[in-house]
Amino acid sequence: MKLNKIVIYIISLVWFINGFFCKILNLVPRHQEIVSRILNEEYSREITLIIGVLEVFMTIWILSGFKSRLNSITQMSIIITMNIIEFFLAKDLLMWGKLNIIFAFIFVAIIYYNEFVIKNKSYV
Repeated sequence: MKLNKIVIYIISLVWFINGFFCKILNLVPRHQEIVSRILNEEYSREITLIIGVLEVFMTIWILSGFKSRLNSITQMSIIITMNIIEFFLAKDLLMWGKLNIIFAFIFVAIIYYNEFVIKNKSYV
C-alpha cells in the first residue's frame, strides 16, 4: 500500500473519531462545552451534533478522493480557523490547553505534506 493511502486513512480516522464518537455519540462532552462557550449554550447539543455529522461527511469526502486538493485546503482551513478561535475563547477546555494549537498545526502539516508532496512522488 502506498504511503499516501496510509496517511489518508489515518487522517480520515481522525475526522471520523472526532465526528462520530466525540460529537454525535457525545462520548467526549468537552466538545459540546466548547461549542456552548463559543456559539450558543441553548443549542449547543444540536450544533455539536451538526458539526459531528459534517465531520463524518468530511471523512467520506477524504476517502472518496474527489477533488482531493480542494478537500485538503478545506480541511486545513477548518482546522486552523477552529483552533485559533478555540485558543482565544476556550483554551481551558482543550485537551492540551495552549499546546492544542501546536498539535493542530502538526496535523495541518501532515495533510499538506501528504496531498502536495507525497502524492506527487511517483515512487511512493
